[in-house]
Amino acid sequence: MAQAYVLLNCELGAEEEIIGKLKELANVKEVHGTFGAYDITAKLEAETAEKLRETITQNLRKMDKIRSTLTLTVVEGQG
Repeated sequence: MAQAYVLLNCELGAEEEIIGKLKELANVKEVHGTFGAYDITAKLEAETAEKLRETITQNLRKMDKIRSTLTLTVVEGQG
């Protein structure tokens, strides 16, 4: 199982809208609004790293009102 955490910056005031859209995606397992350098964190899981990459590049990064993302891919076998 491939996993990643994605940190997102969005337009001011768009957090709730984006969180709602993220929760609709099949590979998104958790979503949280945050204070600090990033506005939202999302935990993603998929059967393969390729499916995870597709979700990130085809869905998350193309959402309106998302300004930037930072993806942290989980290293299997550690932790």
